Amino acid sequence: MRAMKLLYKNRKRIKYLIAFAILLLVEVLIALYVHDEFIRPYVGDVLVVIVVYCFVRIFVPDKCRLLPLYVFLFAAGVEVLQYFELVKRLGLENNTFLRGLIGSVFDMKDILCYAVGGLILGGYEFKNYTLSRDAIKQGRKTLP
Repeated sequence: MRAMKLLYKNRKRIKYLIAFAILLLVEVLIALYVHDEFIRPYVGDVLVVIVVYCFVRIFVPDKCRLLPLYVFLFAAGVEVLQYFELVKRLGLENNTFLRGLIGSVFDMKDILCYAVGGLILGGYEFKNYTLSRDAIKQGRKTLP
């Protein structure tokens, strides 16, 4: 049974790794090639929360149902640091990579986009929790 659980966790980790890699590629492509007023600022911010979630899930595949909330709080915290001009205070204004990674302009709309991403992930977590709970109640195995 222990070997099956380990196999199950490793399968989940691989799925999250693949999702992380694909979504990260999408984020990079958006950052490099999309210069509009909707996809880059809004869809990109929703996706970044999902990218971080997938990255964390590679290492913590189960037992953290509040992870969407934690990822949202992390993203919102980074946005608040932009309000306090962290990049400028650290002297990183000339470092294009870190300035882009941390961000340099606070926008409340970004936090709303992070919240949308968090709600999407919360729905995903709820669905997975409900399905596995129902399977256990019916006496079925939850492992594939």
